[in-house]
Amino acid sequence: MAEPPSYLSSFKDELIQLIKRLGTYLALKMSNLFSISLQKLDPRSVGAIAGLAVAIIFTYRLTRSPAPPTRRQPKRQAPTTSSTAIRTQSNITLMPSGVYSSSEDLRAQNTFDEFFQPPTLGQIVRQKLNEGRKVTCRLLGVILEESSPEELQTKATVRPSVLDVLLEITKFCDLYLMERVIDDESEKNVLLALENAGIFTSGGLVKDKVLFCSTENGRTSFVRQLEPDWHIDTNPEIVSQLARFIKYQLHVSPVKTEWTTGKVLSSPSLEQFFGF
Repeated sequence: MAEPPSYLSSFKDELIQLIKRLGTYLALKMSNLFSISLQKLDPRSVGAIAGLAVAIIFTYRLTRSPAPPTRRQPKRQAPTTSSTAIRTQSNITLMPSGVYSSSEDLRAQNTFDEFFQPPTLGQIVRQKLNEGRKVTCRLLGVILEESSPEELQTKATVRPSVLDVLLEITKFCDLYLMERVIDDESEKNVLLALENAGIFTSGGLVKDKVLFCSTENGRTSFVRQLEPDWHIDTNPEIVSQLARFIKYQLHVSPVKTEWTTGKVLSSPSLEQFFGF
């Protein structure tokens, strides 16, 4: 059986590893390119993505190029007069070469397929938050279906569509939830809803990080004291007040809002900001 030269195998392995690294980077770039965030694209980023795509295709073609033909070694004459035995020996000699070629093709194809696997939710969350590690977020209209403090006096309901994103944020970030409430019963309803949704058990959130206040200014004070990397809110006035102090903000609103500062992004919901 003819084995490929060792230096060719080593070179091919290095190319495959390079492809994997480029593919992971490209997948994250593409998810950011087609996300619904209002961040403006940098032309240089688009050029970099195009260059990476060309490099991947070129490298992939190299890995799939056929190995140079090997010289056939003279066969020894088998000490038998049976033509059947000769054919059997010939088949045994040729089969390993075909198996080797097929397995290498399959390996290269599997590596190529890995490039276009969508990024995980955890990768998307970390990328969209720009690796920010502390997040503050209001509850009404973002995490809860209710939109006013008066509704919380009777019940609180966690929005099912936001649950996966919220749990992923708690794994990666130091998350604080906050809301203005009217009475103690409202606080109990909110904590019970979060507990029933599994946020305190499946996620990394603890009850001490759910903060309540009696005024909107109280929420502003919470945010300034905590100094998060990101704040998420539905109140445009609070977002505007905090723009000078907070690195990034997400304004959740069904109506598209244009912000003059690039530090404030807008989305109809928290989960849509992350592409869900």
